[in-house]
Amino acid sequence: MFYDYIVIAIYFVLILAIGVVFSRMASKSTSDYFRGGGRMLWWMVGSTAFMAQFSAVTFTGAAGKAFADGFAIVAVYIGNTFAFFVGYAFFVHRFRQMRVDTPTEGIKRRFGPQNETFFAWALIAFSFLNAGVWLNALGVFTSAVFDADISYTIVGIGFTVLFVSVLSGAWGVVASDFVQTLVVAVVSIACAVVALVMVDGPVNMIKNFPGGFLIGPNMNYPLILFGTFIFFLPKQIITMMNLHDSFRWLNAKDSFNARKAALLAMTLMGVGSIIWFIPPWAAATLYPDAAADYAQLGNKAGDAVYLVFAKNAMPIGTVGLLMAGLFAASMSSMDSALNKNAGIFIRSIYQPFLAKRKKHKEDKKLLRISQLVSFISGLGVITAALFFASLKKLSLFELMMSVSTMVQVPMMVPLVVGIVVKKTPKWAPWATIAVGFFVSWLVMNVFTAEVCAGLFGIESLTEREIIDMNIILTVAGHVFITAGFFWATSLFYNEGKDENKLETDRFFEDLQRPVIADGLQDEVDRQQRRKLGNMVMVMSAGILLMGLIPNPLWGRMMFVICALIISSIGFLLKRSAKIKSFSS
Repeated sequence: MFYDYIVIAIYFVLILAIGVVFSRMASKSTSDYFRGGGRMLWWMVGSTAFMAQFSAVTFTGAAGKAFADGFAIVAVYIGNTFAFFVGYAFFVHRFRQMRVDTPTEGIKRRFGPQNETFFAWALIAFSFLNAGVWLNALGVFTSAVFDADISYTIVGIGFTVLFVSVLSGAWGVVASDFVQTLVVAVVSIACAVVALVMVDGPVNMIKNFPGGFLIGPNMNYPLILFGTFIFFLPKQIITMMNLHDSFRWLNAKDSFNARKAALLAMTLMGVGSIIWFIPPWAAATLYPDAAADYAQLGNKAGDAVYLVFAKNAMPIGTVGLLMAGLFAASMSSMDSALNKNAGIFIRSIYQPFLAKRKKHKEDKKLLRISQLVSFISGLGVITAALFFASLKKLSLFELMMSVSTMVQVPMMVPLVVGIVVKKTPKWAPWATIAVGFFVSWLVMNVFTAEVCAGLFGIESLTEREIIDMNIILTVAGHVFITAGFFWATSLFYNEGKDENKLETDRFFEDLQRPVIADGLQDEVDRQQRRKLGNMVMVMSAGILLMGLIPNPLWGRMMFVICALIISSIGFLLKRSAKIKSFSS
């Protein structure tokens, strides 16, 4: 483990360095701090959108699901890919065209100031919940690798993320996500290639998968699996393409770059949906008792299968690189939450509070308060992660799905449908959320999977089928009942009583009006390429040094090839920064 510790230590130094390097670009205004002033290039925006959906759950909970159930887990990630495509086709350029710095400012323009305040508090609270799930996933995995106390692990990683987010805001967040995307790609592709070689190719991997690769074990009714796939498509659109998550696309320098960013995220997610899960699929044949290695994790033992594969099949040092990828995934989720929370609090809670008292603070002072809010938000996320770590009975995948379907979907329904349906009363958003929570409660306690199965004459379901059926019923309830309720509120719309009508009209007009970058953008473009190019080159040098670790020749060559690929990307970025006429 000595070399793995060194790899992780160097990785942390690199991430901290990114925070320092980009701190100056975030120190000019709150707009720069919250969203990079809306001046980021498509490849930066696309990589951060991709990393936000990736999370450490992919290498832990989702990998455990792939190890146990085969191909079924890909449905979630195909849903992500489809959502990015829908974003490219309809949503992301409209989000950029809202012409706001924070997502709740967009909510204010669409639904009015009262809904802005309601969603500001609700979304901050939810972000603690969501980021806490992801940070807990990383804590579970890290504690298993190093046999460390999970609480200390969560606190240590949490404070590292705090440093980057507080110091450099959106620039540091997005820049670190870009570098981390490369780390994830290197780890994933290397592990996938080795896995396929060890199982004698994809055909044998599929043929020898225990319990059947496409359907998997404990699935007597394949129609349930098909239903899960179908309902994951609208679910991922709701949870990814809403006014709350619009903050990822507010960073783009113009409408065109926002759409290109969505295409990049779609491509990365589509390719990654297969590559990520090859190692756990192979491990089901190579190491069928992998979960036994980490029995101390209880029901979460299967979530460490990626680690088992890396330790047994990959060259020395790969576990360290894998952990770096996991840190990357969780950091991208957590630092985005911290930065977004700061923007929401300042623009939608603190500034309206000052306005009511006819007070004003300079933007520089607001910037300092934003950094303080980021710090406090980080403490909230760490606290949530520590709480989730105490829930021993839930697997990480079940925990993620429970938070997403029961809490996130009903909150986001009005923030998606509200982009399409214009004439709704001001009480429609919060009333829709209330209906959504009732639907979640109904599925959990009344119209359960067992009750639904009984209506079709099915006497019993396996544990896996119950979990999948609950997901189907919850998402279906929100798609048809919760979203249908919001749509139906248009019947109660009274134009004469709509105090926000003029701003809503201007909001929808802006959604159709493209954002075009100004003449000052070229210099910012060059800074992004130059700074990121340098950081990528440094990272490639670190991976090149891993070729010195005492490994078989093929293991050394793997690190050298990965380093050369990454260094070529860094070289191209630096080279493009010198070409004045370079087209973004």
